[in-house]
Amino acid sequence: MTASTAAPLTAPRVLSLIPPMTQLNTPYPSTAYLTGFLRSRGVAAFQEDLAIALVLRLLSRDGLARTGERAQALPERRRSPAVQSFLAQQDRYLATIGPVIAFLQGRDATLAYRICGGAYLPEGARFDSLDAYVDPDGGDPLAWAFGALGVQDKARHLATLYLNDLADVLREAADPRFEFVRYAESLAMAQPSFEPLARALAAPPTLVDETLQRLTLDTLARHPPQVVLLSVPFPGSVYAAFRIAQTIKAHDPSIVTVLGGGFVNTELRELTEPRVFDHFDFITLDDGERPLLALLEHLAGQRGKSRLVRTYLREEGQVRYINLAEPDIPFAEVGTPTWDGLPLDGYLSILDMLNPMHRLWSDGRWNKLTVAHGCYWKKCSFCDVSLDYIGRYDAAGADLLVDRIEAIVAETGQTGFHFVDEAAPPKVLKALADELARRNRAISWWG
Repeated sequence: MTASTAAPLTAPRVLSLIPPMTQLNTPYPSTAYLTGFLRSRGVAAFQEDLAIALVLRLLSRDGLARTGERAQALPERRRSPAVQSFLAQQDRYLATIGPVIAFLQGRDATLAYRICGGAYLPEGARFDSLDAYVDPDGGDPLAWAFGALGVQDKARHLATLYLNDLADVLREAADPRFEFVRYAESLAMAQPSFEPLARALAAPPTLVDETLQRLTLDTLARHPPQVVLLSVPFPGSVYAAFRIAQTIKAHDPSIVTVLGGGFVNTELRELTEPRVFDHFDFITLDDGERPLLALLEHLAGQRGKSRLVRTYLREEGQVRYINLAEPDIPFAEVGTPTWDGLPLDGYLSILDMLNPMHRLWSDGRWNKLTVAHGCYWKKCSFCDVSLDYIGRYDAAGADLLVDRIEAIVAETGQTGFHFVDEAAPPKVLKALADELARRNRAISWWG
């Protein structure tokens, strides 16, 4: 289906998807923002995180068994040391994967003692990094990092090495592009043409592709949508987004697919490739709220195509960009993000680096929230301040921000926040801190 043949929608059901890969410890916030906004405007909106769903499906007993079948089918001369190690210890991996995932999800804390005991986890090449640490007195070589009582942290680090071993096996036996946070990144980053991605999409599906296809179809069955939004923040989530859209179009061409997100906003501003629209009906730029409202009105027959906002589509085989000048939704009116529909108890707190600052990115499930739209400074020479999401600064009052914080804490039960602003505005943060103190509300935050 092309944009010109999209059927009118009178009561659109909108499904927002996070494609693999983003983060393992917390959901990327774009769908939470869009779902909260659309619901505030009376739209039936739903969301799912296919990134964490894919990882959990692959890193399950059944998923590892399928990986083992692929590894066993490799000629012996092509079996890397990582694959050989996995096959030699496959029974131990199948027995431990479920408990390790539960531990990293915070559901089985006492497993930490068995992990730290050193005999529980099968060990592959990733554990060789531990040899760099030596205790001259013959004690625990990781005591410098975790001390005598840091059992949980040490166990998370060892469990993370275990997962990284399995990622190596998946990459070598099932899909050479696989990584936990940068899946098939090279197909999207700095490519001069669409051709590499087109070839990959036309190739026979890998085990990872097949798993993602099943997850996509299951999601469509749970939320029969008329519109699917795919938010692509990074190059490492582009390929999977296209695979998801490809599956959707093969399943039901009438479902309208829409692409947006940070990667689109920076890399596709001069889009001319018509083949992109074999998979997506529309592509929107910059903040999604206003373009989506215009698009939903268009699909419902309430707005002509010429009145779309910051939207690419294909007409008569050519890419067309339409941008009716309409004001964006003020930051104070975008609504409160919602995590309803996302598996908050399913994310993995991993500890891949021992640097205390780096662990903030991967350890713990943080509620991601924007304090203000854009950058209050916008003077750095290395930054593209002409982009809307940087150059248009728009703040909300501290009372409204704390209202949002309280609503999010009530929904998620968690009081940790990662402020994802382009540059955290000091004046707004000061006002926010004062309002939190006035309400006697304590949170943990970083940004």
